[in-house]
Amino acid sequence: MTGALVGALLYGGGTEAGAGTTVSASLNGSTPDRSTTDWSASMVDSTLARYTPTTIGGWSYPVGLYLYGQYLTYQRTHDERYLTFIKEYVDRFVGADGSIGQSFNSLDSMQAGRLLTILHRETGQDRYRIAAHKIRDRLKTYPRTGDGGFWHATAASRAHQLWADGVYMVNPFLVEYGAEFGDTSYTQDEAAEQLAVYGTHLQVSGGLLRHAYDESREASWADKDTGRAPESWCRAVGWYSMALVNVLDAIPADHPRRARLRTVLTRLAAGLERYQDPATGRWFQVIDKGARPGNWTETSCSSMFTYALSRGAQQGYIDAHYADVARRGYAGVLARVSLDGDGRTELAEISVGTNVGDYAYYIGRGRATNDFHGLGAFLIMNEQLRASNSAEGRDR
Repeated sequence: MTGALVGALLYGGGTEAGAGTTVSASLNGSTPDRSTTDWSASMVDSTLARYTPTTIGGWSYPVGLYLYGQYLTYQRTHDERYLTFIKEYVDRFVGADGSIGQSFNSLDSMQAGRLLTILHRETGQDRYRIAAHKIRDRLKTYPRTGDGGFWHATAASRAHQLWADGVYMVNPFLVEYGAEFGDTSYTQDEAAEQLAVYGTHLQVSGGLLRHAYDESREASWADKDTGRAPESWCRAVGWYSMALVNVLDAIPADHPRRARLRTVLTRLAAGLERYQDPATGRWFQVIDKGARPGNWTETSCSSMFTYALSRGAQQGYIDAHYADVARRGYAGVLARVSLDGDGRTELAEISVGTNVGDYAYYIGRGRATNDFHGLGAFLIMNEQLRASNSAEGRDR
């Protein structure tokens, strides 16, 4: 497989470069035509106007998620500013010799490793391979549940726990690392196995997943019989849905875990369709309890589900009608985008970082604007929907 083909498969390189219209700062708060605006470029330009590679934050999964979305936008637009920003951010943490000051004692800390494989692919510099290998090497001794699932973190408060969030923090990195550095025999099997193990413990009747599982049953939130958390928190399920599609994109058609993963996705898609808010097209913070007081539709998970359903339908992993479910989700997320007085994008109603809790805890979480969880998920979704809509237009 050529490097270009690997990149198109794993990183979703678009083909309609230059399509759409970037929002200009001269709009001064007006609302452009949502059907023609290049919302990805507008959101990246707005974010780069607000941050530098130094001020955007430390090594973290929310920043890593956002910058991955920025990279997808770079692949389509070829705006070198976007790639330069990513490189300057990563180079704050990676030395010329490939050293990186991270212990990788949590899955969260591994997510930004995707940027290392991207930069190796783009620059050929060995420093990024060396840094990425530290994550690969850490997994050799990283703690697992009895059936092989990576703990969410090594800290005592996370021991024996699987969080749906965690599969996105490590498994897309794994398959991309394997493709970039010729290690697919390990990485594809490991990623598929992790998704299967997590799915076994977290998926419930109706197709949704609970936020977390505790093998020890010692966490305050863990059901004493099942070990599961009490609720299906939307972004946790969103992380899992995106990881599932990413790994299906990467593993071969005859992989022994493929049928199992497609079954998990089929059941999950049915649950998402069932609980999509008919009024907005979005999904609720606690997915299956939209009718309860205080629940609200959340933007980052709605972007994640829209992406996963669109990509899954496009690739034939789930029925083609889910593309329509995704389009309704897309319209709902776009309704959450506005412009400030300087013409910069504002993405609203994004849940701040969230631990495992009960219904009251989830619905009480802060609702942020331009939080990186939402910005990154939006860009991933938007690039998928742009490419999908463009392909459908060519087919008609």
